Amino acid sequence: MNRRPYATTVLVAVALLVAGLSLWTLGSANDTGHDRQDLPRNAASGEPLEGPCAPTGELVPRCGAWWGAYVPYAPNGSLKDAVYAFEKKLGRRLDLVYNYHDMSGNELDGELLTPDEQELGKDRLLMLAWESTVWREPHHADYTEDQLGWRNIASGKYDSEIIDPQAARIKAYGKRIFFSFDQEVDARIDEGAGTPEQYVAAYRHLRDRFEELGVDNVVWVWTVSGFLDNAELFKRLYPGDDYVDWIGMDQYNYYLCHDTTDWKDFERSQRPTYEWLRANISDSKPVMLAEFATVPDPDQPLRQRDWYTAIPGAVKKLPEVKALVHWNRPVDGENCDLTVNSGPGLEGYREAGRNSYFKQPVPTR
Repeated sequence: MNRRPYATTVLVAVALLVAGLSLWTLGSANDTGHDRQDLPRNAASGEPLEGPCAPTGELVPRCGAWWGAYVPYAPNGSLKDAVYAFEKKLGRRLDLVYNYHDMSGNELDGELLTPDEQELGKDRLLMLAWESTVWREPHHADYTEDQLGWRNIASGKYDSEIIDPQAARIKAYGKRIFFSFDQEVDARIDEGAGTPEQYVAAYRHLRDRFEELGVDNVVWVWTVSGFLDNAELFKRLYPGDDYVDWIGMDQYNYYLCHDTTDWKDFERSQRPTYEWLRANISDSKPVMLAEFATVPDPDQPLRQRDWYTAIPGAVKKLPEVKALVHWNRPVDGENCDLTVNSGPGLEGYREAGRNSYFKQPVPTR
């Protein structure tokens, strides 16, 4: 969630965690006004795709890469409306829609596969990022949260109240989804989530628990910030090839944002971390650019357009990048607009998305 540059650090004492949980819905029907037993309809439909470009069981496209985005909710609270409006600007349907959830269990943010997500998932792939926190503001508006703690997740403390009900929702949905547990995990240590070893235990417990419950339609994505100052942390945080299907990284061209001055073109913003992850974490897993974007250059407006138009050519030089997910949300601060809602940025992003490399057959099951 592009946490590193601007997320508010919250170190939660035990008393605060207990207080937070007392307000937390814990999946209760009484707190949300609807029956928690309602599960998503099975979205798997049609026959499995065949042919040379059909994706693998782990949703790896064989002839190019998925073209996706994280799009914030519309002012009316609808994710559907926001995605449809964004796609209208692009002149194409997204392959993949990325959305974030906490572990509150409430209907707004803590319930995986909302009605809007299910509707969007009919014609698109979904990627859900599940945070081991309880957000204090709807949709994490101010990036304030209370940590549940990786040690607690790993111990099974929250299995019956949190993990099992959401696992049941995913299982009922049927169609394969991408799933990320605590994306940008390296940034969460300073926020009080726990140690790298506790994270690995929590991640493995979560996947083992899903498998015990028969949830076999999840493709597991392990996502780090990509900030190479944290390289040694990445090694300690990796759950292992047996537990990870894709490796995700979040890298940007911030340029003047956050007092930097170095303009990095698309390839230079992505290649160093891509190559490091392939060399030091796993050379057998596909890579997802789980968040990427550039800010504009106020002195050279067309520079932002050219950054995006270069993507098709550049990404082919990073052959294991099999999915690209644009972060279409501004960052707080001057010269920090990462969106492509208008102007040269939209022009370049729209042109890149028309490239045949990003026209893959999207599975319906």
